[in-house]
Amino acid sequence: MDLAAQHHPISAELRAAVDDVIQRCAFVSGPAVREFEQAFAEYVGARHCVAVGSGTDALHVALLACGVGPGDEVITQANTFIATVEAIEYTGARTVLVDIAAPSFTIDVDAVAAAISSRTKAIVPVHLFGQPAELDPLRDLCDKHGIMLLEDASQAHGAEYRGRRIGTNALASWSFYPGKTLGAFGEAGAVTCDDGALAERMRVLIDHGGSQKYVHEAVGYNYRMDGIQGAVLNVKLRYLDSWIAGRRRVAAAYDALLNGIDRPVVPRDVLHGWHIYPVFVEDRNRVREKLDAAGVGTNVHYPIPCHLQDGYRHLGYGLGSFPHAERLAQHELSLPIYAELTQGQVDIVASNLQRIV
Repeated sequence: MDLAAQHHPISAELRAAVDDVIQRCAFVSGPAVREFEQAFAEYVGARHCVAVGSGTDALHVALLACGVGPGDEVITQANTFIATVEAIEYTGARTVLVDIAAPSFTIDVDAVAAAISSRTKAIVPVHLFGQPAELDPLRDLCDKHGIMLLEDASQAHGAEYRGRRIGTNALASWSFYPGKTLGAFGEAGAVTCDDGALAERMRVLIDHGGSQKYVHEAVGYNYRMDGIQGAVLNVKLRYLDSWIAGRRRVAAAYDALLNGIDRPVVPRDVLHGWHIYPVFVEDRNRVREKLDAAGVGTNVHYPIPCHLQDGYRHLGYGLGSFPHAERLAQHELSLPIYAELTQGQVDIVASNLQRIV
């Protein structure tokens, strides 16, 4: 990801937006954040957007607002950034992990159905890499059992499922970490939803548990978004669709060039957000070293699945519990993908990867 290439063409707009926050001294929440909340809700197609300090804050406050707490269970997938599990653990609920399903490598709906118990309060599918999970059958499960569906959309800006943008008419958490397709100049996040009462509960929780200054009706948190982040996101949101289109162009170019290279299958009824372009290779570390020597940077998402992290041994899982998640962790390699990547650069990445593999 080359953030400098993204920022350079809009640097004047970004500086002006930040200068406005400085002149107003509106450093915490404030007009820029309120403007972003309205604009992002409209972009997603939701009625409400609650801006917060990070994607982790978003997951946590959404679960709390849904009443998740000690004694409850929340189902999510074993392969995700650790924040998804962290947020569940913060509430005091028990994290129930399930495997992901090949060939899409999104959450396994059948495994979710088998994991539901009388204590299940919510299901948290992750739109991993920008690929939407199978939402309709997950919604059916939630309706059947009277539980909440919280979409972890941290990597899925602009993605679509069956013609509907991710986050539309649902409860979804978002991350605007700088490397995301829509990234702030630091930590930032949001929750989108259609339920006004739910949005109001979140607004109280993120502002020290109060709806007015020095009056605290609940135990709350300091999860507010900074004004500068709201200002930066307002500028960037205007370019988001063009950046996503650029990422889709790069992904299509890779698809055409990477013959015989294993990668997830994208169903026809989804529109991928392409936050990450993953491939699966044997002897990944050696492949990475050779690509680096050829001037091609890569990354890995994520080398150790949640159930094998030392800090989460208490969940009770071990090696072999989730074979697909473990395979992904062992073989996934993330290729360069951003809107400013040229066809020539794509050719260099693809030709070197083909040669090395």
